[in-house]
Amino acid sequence: MEDTQIDENAKIVWDYMLMHQELRKMDAIFALGSNDVRTAEKAADLYKEGLAPYIICSRGFGKMTKFDKPEAEVFKQVILARGVPEAVVITEPLATNTGENILFTKKLLKELGHNFTSFILVQKPYMERRTFATFKKQWTEPECIVTSPLVSYEEDSKDKIFRDKFIAVMVGDLIRIKEYSKLGFQIEQEIPADVWEAGQKLLCTGFDKYNIK
Repeated sequence: MEDTQIDENAKIVWDYMLMHQELRKMDAIFALGSNDVRTAEKAADLYKEGLAPYIICSRGFGKMTKFDKPEAEVFKQVILARGVPEAVVITEPLATNTGENILFTKKLLKELGHNFTSFILVQKPYMERRTFATFKKQWTEPECIVTSPLVSYEEDSKDKIFRDKFIAVMVGDLIRIKEYSKLGFQIEQEIPADVWEAGQKLLCTGFDKYNIK
């Protein structure tokens, strides 16, 4: 498949992953860790806009972690550097996947005596939908909305090596949106036929590193 066709199919999946939920004030901002510190920057900006009085950073070391310390700690440093007070930043440094982000944070907040009932989830653009679906299944009581850094597919795909990595992750997530609801890990979500077809074309092209084995 030529690069143009790859980009066309990947853009279809990317657009599906974005949920475009309207932001409003919540009890806490929940930044899910990764190698992409733009998520932390977005969380800090939301705090400074007055959308929540606390920021939670959750993630230890995942399969792709490139830092020498937990991603939550890296995110915290980025957030503090943007002028957020340390007293309002909560770190959960043990989670290794999205489900653990949620369950470990739920446990930690209970231990700390926080009773947050609403969250702004902050994630990478192409992981919005699966993050939202996982949260709604694993922690049903709180209200949540999901957002991400304002980055376009075109901007993130300029570097072909980075593009190929996130397309593989995105294709894996698309498959998990379909399969994980059957296993009880996520809420069920409709996948339009053109989105599924685009994902399958990418899978057959070789973007299968994060496919469910």
